[in-house]
Amino acid sequence: MRAMILAGALVALALPAAAHAEADCADLKAVKLPHAEVTSATLERLKGGEACKVTVTSRPTADSDIRIEVLIPRGGAWNGKYVQVGNGGLAGSIPSGQIRARAETGYASAGTDDGHVGNGRTAVWALGHPEKIKDFGTRSLKETTEAAKALIRAQKGEGPKYAYFAGCSAGGREALMEAQRFPNDFDGIVAGAPANYNTLSTGGRAYMQQMLAKPGAWLDKPDLQLLQDSALKQCAGGGAFIRDQQACRFDPGVLQCKAGAQPGQCLTAPQVAAARALYNGRPGPGGRSMFPGYTPGGEALPGGFQAWNTGVTRAGIVDASGYAISSQFLKYFVYGDPSFDFLKADLGPKYDRDRQKTAAVLDAVNPDLSAFKARGGKLIQYHGWNDPAIPPAGSPRYAAEMRAAMGDTSGFYRLYMVPGMLHCRGGAGPGEVDWLDVLDRWVTRAEAPRSLVARAETGDATQTLCPYPGVARADGKGGWTCAAPKRKG
Repeated sequence: MRAMILAGALVALALPAAAHAEADCADLKAVKLPHAEVTSATLERLKGGEACKVTVTSRPTADSDIRIEVLIPRGGAWNGKYVQVGNGGLAGSIPSGQIRARAETGYASAGTDDGHVGNGRTAVWALGHPEKIKDFGTRSLKETTEAAKALIRAQKGEGPKYAYFAGCSAGGREALMEAQRFPNDFDGIVAGAPANYNTLSTGGRAYMQQMLAKPGAWLDKPDLQLLQDSALKQCAGGGAFIRDQQACRFDPGVLQCKAGAQPGQCLTAPQVAAARALYNGRPGPGGRSMFPGYTPGGEALPGGFQAWNTGVTRAGIVDASGYAISSQFLKYFVYGDPSFDFLKADLGPKYDRDRQKTAAVLDAVNPDLSAFKARGGKLIQYHGWNDPAIPPAGSPRYAAEMRAAMGDTSGFYRLYMVPGMLHCRGGAGPGEVDWLDVLDRWVTRAEAPRSLVARAETGDATQTLCPYPGVARADGKGGWTCAAPKRKG
């Protein structure tokens, strides 16, 4: 008998552990969450399977109303991992499309409206609601993480083996917030075009708008085309995009009208000054830029300067996304005054004092990621060199500040600057990369990313991306190799 028991034990040890029984989706409606309520739990079809779709309302404070959506693939459709997606602009709605797209690749996924209702371009909801501003800044992120992981455990009987966060723009700011303030929540993070220097870049955009508002300074589409063509001729040899922005020294002054110049073939002095403001950013003491401006080469592209900075018409500049978001940000986050006019604002030292309270809640600029590194976290940051929304040079700035604070960061951090790419995607340069897949291979297989291949959204065009500060150069054999940049002289 003893021999039979021993033999049975050995057989049991040899067999794989039984899979956890999954709960029915409807049962998730009864899951208890701290200061949150599951409002619905239903079955939803996905490509290749089904998922439990769960909606949650979280109220960590009396003035909080954070809406959360979670999709959990059922059975073999789940890859055992979780990804939380970031929001965009000033948020106000759940990014359901992103959540579903991730779930259809096997991830349990979740996202939030960041604690308020809005169209992504308005911050009226923030007036008189400091707790909602905190929800927008960080609290909604933590609430989503905790609720989603609890629901995954309840449905699967176990938590995710790996957890990731991925976001771009405002979602990129959220990604860096996660690494800085909640270092133990995620194994890997993707931060695209992060708006992490929120108050600095908003002040910069306000200065740009003040310069564009001066008499005769506004830049029409032909003016933007002149700037783009001139920059590409100088810095790209006439190519479609600039491959080495670090070597480009374009000054719009070369286009200033001279005696006898034909209309449409040059820029007036006020237009040159406005263009310089767009490229150089807000000046500080001694003329030093307080924060970088935009880089040349994509000014006239669809989704470029007209969409974000100049508008399609002079009167329509108020509809440009950068104008609208910056005006709302200053009115409702920094000054709490609906009548505040950033075209008349004092953007000198006074602004840098005024922004500090908001910066403490909304900026994600802490360069010390020691806790995230110590827990084995991996961070990939990317940014399009022709981003017309978030000044691209802010990403190398943050990378440099991390190195100054931590020393060598290569064991857990990579930055990729994408030539020719606009805000998060699009532009003249191929910029499509499955960043989550790159991150997952780094976390799960220890495959640290090196050079990558970015593809065009349509067509077969590709380009090689190098970890910053490297740039891709033709190797003379029909391929590309990563090399040191040619610095500006």
